[in-house]
Amino acid sequence: MEIKDIKAVYFVGAGGIGMSAIARYFISKGMVVAGYDKTPSDLTRRLEKEGMLIHYEENVDEIPHACKNAKSCLVIYTPAVPATHKELQFFREGGFEIQKRAQVLGTLTRQHKGLCVAGTHGKTTTSTICAHIMHQSHMDCNAFLGGISKNYGTNHILSDDSDFVVIEADEFDRSFHWLRPWMTVITSTDPDHLDIYGTKEAYLESFRHYTTLIQAGGALIIHKDLEMTADVQEGVRVYEYSRNEGDFHAENIRIENGEITFDFISPVENVYGVQMGQPVPINIDNSIAAMAMAQLNGCNAEELKYGIKTYHGVDRRFDFKLRDDRHVVLSDYAHHPQEIFQSAKSLKELYAGRKITALFQPHLYTRTRDFYKDFASALSQLDEVILCDIYPAREEPIPGVTSQLIYDNLAEGVEKSMVKKEDVIELVKSRDFDVLVVLGAGDLDNYVTQITNIIKEK
Repeated sequence: MEIKDIKAVYFVGAGGIGMSAIARYFISKGMVVAGYDKTPSDLTRRLEKEGMLIHYEENVDEIPHACKNAKSCLVIYTPAVPATHKELQFFREGGFEIQKRAQVLGTLTRQHKGLCVAGTHGKTTTSTICAHIMHQSHMDCNAFLGGISKNYGTNHILSDDSDFVVIEADEFDRSFHWLRPWMTVITSTDPDHLDIYGTKEAYLESFRHYTTLIQAGGALIIHKDLEMTADVQEGVRVYEYSRNEGDFHAENIRIENGEITFDFISPVENVYGVQMGQPVPINIDNSIAAMAMAQLNGCNAEELKYGIKTYHGVDRRFDFKLRDDRHVVLSDYAHHPQEIFQSAKSLKELYAGRKITALFQPHLYTRTRDFYKDFASALSQLDEVILCDIYPAREEPIPGVTSQLIYDNLAEGVEKSMVKKEDVIELVKSRDFDVLVVLGAGDLDNYVTQITNIIKEK
C-alpha cells in the first residue's frame, strides 16, 4: 500500500510507546487514526485529545467505519497482541494490509535518512538525545522514540523539511531487521528476550545481521568491546565509542555539585566543556554516541554543546520526581540486569554515603527465570531491596518462577523484603526513605506520583 492511498490507519495495541509515535505521525498527516488498547493510560488519553479514536474492548463493532475499507485502511499491530485477537482476525480475514510497527518504520528509513539506535539498553535515551540535538540544530529531524521526551512532552518529532528520521531500533521479535539505517548506533548487546531468541548466540547473530542492513555510504557507531561481530557492507564506515576510549570518547570528566562536564573527543572535531543538562553518569556514554551520530550528519560544535546542555531527559529513564536535602525519589524503567547495574552504579556515584533503596517489580517470568542471579547481583550494589511480584505482561506464569528467586540470591548485608503491589502505598506510609528508586518496566510506575507525595509530606 502506497502512502498516498492510505486514508485511515488502525492500531491493534494503540497505547504502546512506540506505536503511539507512529499514530502521531499519521494524525499529523490528517488521516483518520483509530485503534484498540487493553487499558486506558495517560498516553492513550493524550492520543485521544490529539484526535485518535481509541476503545478498550476487544470488539469488531467498535472499529470506526473509515477503518473497515481494506483498500484505504492500513492496519498496524504490535507483536504483544495475540494472534487470536478478534479485531486482528477480522482484518486478516478481510484482506487488509497489516504491518508490524517495525515494517512501517522500515518504510520510513527507505524514504528518509534513518538515524537508528539499537541495543539491549540505552537506546531510548541515546535516540532521544540525538533527536533533540538534531531538532534544535540547523539540520532538524523527524523522530520516533521509545519514551516521552521531557523537552517536547511527546515521543514523536515532526519536520516538514528535514530528510533525517531518528528511530529507536527494537531487537524484540527481530523487529529491527525491517530497518535500513543510513547510520546506526549500537549501545549494548547483553542477551535479552531469550523467550524469543533461545540462546545468547542467536541474540548476537541478530545484531550481526542488523549491521548488514546499513546503507552504503553510511556508518556504524558501536560501543567498544561489545560481544558481537559486525558485518557491514562495503562503503560503510565503522567507529567505536565509549566513556573513556574509542574514536569518540570523553576526557576531563568532572562530576561535582550535581553537575557533569566533559570534553568530547572526535575524529571530526573535538568539543570542549560540554555540560550535561541531565547530569547522570550513566548518560555520559549515551551522550557521546548521540553527539557522534549528530556530528557525522552535519551538526556543528555549538549545536552539539547546546543540545546536551538543554536536554532534559526521558520519562521513566533515571527520572527524578523529588530531589531535596532530605529525600530523593526517582523512577527508572530499568528492567534488565545490566540496566539495573548501570542505574545502581550512577546512584552510588551521585549519592555516596546515603542509603539507597530500590523498589523493584521484575518484568516477565521468562526474563526472571533466565537472569534471576544477575538481577540479584545488580541489586546487591544497593543498601536495601524491596521486591514486588513479577509483572507478567504478555506471559503466563511459569511454575516455580517468582520474585523469591531474586530475593534468595541477594548478597548478605543487603536489607531485603517482599511486598505485594497493592500493599506498596501502605509500606511507603510506614517508612522513611533517604534515596528511593522505583525500578522496572511494569505498572508500578502508576504509583510513583502517590509515593512521591507521601514522601514529600514526611
